[in-house]
Amino acid sequence: MKNMSGLELMQAMVAGQIPMAPIAHVIPMKGVAAEHGRIVFEAQADERHLNPLGGVHGGFAATVLDSVTGCAVHTVLEPSVGYGTIDLNVKMVKAVPLGVPLIAEGKVISVSRSLGISEGTLKDADGNLYAHATATCLILRR
Repeated sequence: MKNMSGLELMQAMVAGQIPMAPIAHVIPMKGVAAEHGRIVFEAQADERHLNPLGGVHGGFAATVLDSVTGCAVHTVLEPSVGYGTIDLNVKMVKAVPLGVPLIAEGKVISVSRSLGISEGTLKDADGNLYAHATATCLILRR
């Protein structure tokens, strides 16, 4: 995997050739599409993600959006170049439903030598928006 570009790595993940990151077991996510500057995941909240009031915890949407915004940046990176989120701004638009498959999409807005800026959305199949995020990632060149 060291010799794979970020896009090749994300495409291999979507194809099931390499596993999703371990966080995908805690917050159920799976890759659906990967292209240069864009990634799509499917995610679905279950009983593990409920807050004390019985609603889906905001951390569910935040984690999914952190994943797609970061992975979108990863799709534009060369082999052996990493990244780390340094800023994530999430706006919760409406309550995330329990047991409903949602589509999370991340898109790159800008990339420089040291920073990647991206945005993400969390929507249902009808296009209803549940959360939106912007992220800044530090690009880690060796």
